[in-house]
Amino acid sequence: MSLHDLQQRLADFAHRRDWEQFHTPKNLVMALAGEAGELVELFQWLTAAQSSELMSDPYRAEQVRDEMADVFSYLLRLADVLDVDLEAALRAKIARNEQRYPEELARGRAEKHNQLLERKHQSE
Repeated sequence: MSLHDLQQRLADFAHRRDWEQFHTPKNLVMALAGEAGELVELFQWLTAAQSSELMSDPYRAEQVRDEMADVFSYLLRLADVLDVDLEAALRAKIARNEQRYPEELARGRAEKHNQLLERKHQSE
């Protein structure tokens, strides 16, 4: 199923329930943030090792999948309402990040692009 198909299915779901009135950009962004917070809560206070092993617990794995699906559904719904082509937006963002984070500067570093460029200018 394509992203477009998923968006259509979500739009139909909302339409059959007369929920379009609630699916304003503001409300969808707030719902998206809330669901992202619920996903964060599942990982809160875990060590890095525990977070890597979380999916080995079937109950917790189901919770993670459900919250990820909620985040994804609200993002898809928001993109549909705002008429954003998520695939095109992601391709453009990847291309920008390839420019902002050149391999020779970014490899193995978790710094923001402006910090990488600052480091490059200091070494010149």
